[in-house]
Amino acid sequence: MSGEPAYEPVIGLEVHAQLLTQSKMFCSCSASYSGAAPNTHVCPVDLGLPGSLPVANQAAVEQAIMVALALNCQIAPITKFDRKNYPYPDIPKGYQISQYDTPLGRDGYVDFESETGSERCGIIRVHMEEDTGKTIHGRMGGKDVSLVDYNRSGVPLLEIVSHPDLRSSAGARRYFETLREILVYLGVCSGDMQEGALRADINVSVRRPGSEHGVKVEIKNLNSFRAVARAVEFEIDRQVRCLEAGGTLTQETRGWDEAAEKTVPQRSKEFAEDYRYFPEPDLPPLDVPKVLVDAVRSRMPEAAAKKRERYVNHYGLTAYDAAVLTQDPELARLMDQTVAAAPFAEPKAISNWLTGELLRLLHETGMEPAVVPITPQLLAGLLKLLADGTISNAIGKTVFEEMFRSGTNAATIVRERGLTQMGDPEELRQVVEQVLTANPGLVKQYVEQDRKTEGPLIGQVMKATGGKANAAIVKDLIAEKLS
Repeated sequence: MSGEPAYEPVIGLEVHAQLLTQSKMFCSCSASYSGAAPNTHVCPVDLGLPGSLPVANQAAVEQAIMVALALNCQIAPITKFDRKNYPYPDIPKGYQISQYDTPLGRDGYVDFESETGSERCGIIRVHMEEDTGKTIHGRMGGKDVSLVDYNRSGVPLLEIVSHPDLRSSAGARRYFETLREILVYLGVCSGDMQEGALRADINVSVRRPGSEHGVKVEIKNLNSFRAVARAVEFEIDRQVRCLEAGGTLTQETRGWDEAAEKTVPQRSKEFAEDYRYFPEPDLPPLDVPKVLVDAVRSRMPEAAAKKRERYVNHYGLTAYDAAVLTQDPELARLMDQTVAAAPFAEPKAISNWLTGELLRLLHETGMEPAVVPITPQLLAGLLKLLADGTISNAIGKTVFEEMFRSGTNAATIVRERGLTQMGDPEELRQVVEQVLTANPGLVKQYVEQDRKTEGPLIGQVMKATGGKANAAIVKDLIAEKLS
């Protein structure tokens, strides 16, 4: 068919997500290792010392069930753990406790929006395992050394393996973005890719349209959306060029060189038999009764996609505003709770303050929505002052910024700083007359355009009053004076 591409990419992702539990997957060591001195969050269970016995973390199991449900998976009524044997130094036991033939969840899917419209990527499996340690390469005493920090070893990890349903770098990126959004909204993963809490391995192959899958190459440990897209683009191009030149592709594992923006060979690709899986003898099979699944399902928060739909259909917001508000769960929480705290205010007005002034201040300060001192009650107090005419919208912005920086309620700020709106027509009449006298050009424009350009004149009055003037009264006074 004319215009049909010579090759079609086939892409699947294996996403690893650290779960937000207090303790590790199989022991009581703290799972919060960031900033800790190396090898201080370890115990005999982490290190696989003789006589140590693992015990499954119930909170991690329940979080894994929640993820599997959110990804529309079937939940296994009985699952088990297996030993996956690794020869690498960041696995202190010489094996990783994982799941092989009976994963917790299977046969799910993720729906997402991409540049080409609605897409669906199938989920093969969702399984629990423990994270590995961290190898650090450097120099010490004039020699090249490799050091291992086992603090991360044993942290609860969830692996989400997709079907090879993705056909573009943009689709792979959007799928990964959607998956992160789901995990973060569930509250089970921080989604912090720079800290390694969320990372992806990508499987990429190319084929002639309609033919069997080509040789699969795995790209390991990608920790940004951009890296996922760029790595896929590079690998597709590399494989196509190799085949076009008459070369042969090898099934292998490659890494992503961020500086050079290219994939580099690491090792030949392992197969399941290379890991010598066998059931973990120290952990019994895990029952997952329906009553537990139902209990977890009842605690699941509203998904971001459902929230966006509600914002459009019930709050009357635009799709753009809904998307901005749901980019962070804390921002969406502030929106919903302020709507509840200020029933007199239009949701659109609340959205404007959050997507405008709040995001501006967050950008300027580098703060996250979760730590700002503005609460739904504080914002509701500001909105009440605006609604009853105590302050103008211009003064509202000044008050909002002070609330953001100090956490002081709006009424106190207005009282202490004397920011009450000027609503006396006689007092404002004098200011209006001074502004009209000082701005003949704006007056001429207003008269010539049939009184449709009062905005600049009102702005000058606001400037003269420090933003305190009641804009509606000013508008009427200008019309009266120039009629």
